[in-house]
Amino acid sequence: MDHKIIYNDDQVKWIVFGRDSQKPNAIIDTNEYAIESGNEVMILDPGGTEIFPYVLSSVSEVIGLEKVKKFFCSHQDPDIFSSLPLWMALCPNATIYMPRIWANFMSHFGKECAVHFHPVPDQGMRVKLGSEDLQIIPAHYLHASGNINLFCSRSRILFSGDIGSALVPLNYPFFVENFHDHIPFMRAFHQRWMPSESAKKAWIRNVRTLNPHMICPQHGAIIKGEAMVGQFLDWLDNLEVGVLSNV
Repeated sequence: MDHKIIYNDDQVKWIVFGRDSQKPNAIIDTNEYAIESGNEVMILDPGGTEIFPYVLSSVSEVIGLEKVKKFFCSHQDPDIFSSLPLWMALCPNATIYMPRIWANFMSHFGKECAVHFHPVPDQGMRVKLGSEDLQIIPAHYLHASGNINLFCSRSRILFSGDIGSALVPLNYPFFVENFHDHIPFMRAFHQRWMPSESAKKAWIRNVRTLNPHMICPQHGAIIKGEAMVGQFLDWLDNLEVGVLSNV
């Protein structure tokens, strides 16, 4: 599994893990992110059971498991959450942040996870990681009815979960190089998986006030730079969502 440092200063570091050439072809490719501040690390959408050995190996090599204190799960999908019982066996005191409405469903992954749940209220909340104050923001119905994103004001990075996701080839770069060429990898995914026009508009308005420099999705490539982030928000704003195609 490849990794890349996407932001690093004396206070906070962001690392993306992905482009796993060893994963079975039937499994969708995912990005796992880690934020490091001081002696604490938060892993964002830690991934599914099938890819756990590869993510674990990469995290152990690049960061060290003793620093992993928090997990963030944007919603309930198995490609985000199903590896958590395995993670909790190795990081038994870590806290798990997830949307409030999914907590009782996610408890079915095992009591070793549920006892460490911190359900996030619908309006979001702030979380301390080392010296950093991170902001969990609502992204409901995009695509899950309970869905959350995470924003770091120092790096101006927004972890967007499935928003901005793209189904790209395995050899695709970590960063979008040409936004127009990238659109075909995103369009059908957003039209089918994002069901609410009003929720989409509300999220875009909120994100514009945050003014992120990077949007980091769970699938595909990172949208980097204010100009390209603006292109993405404009494109999504004008995209018809909730479209049932090929039926």
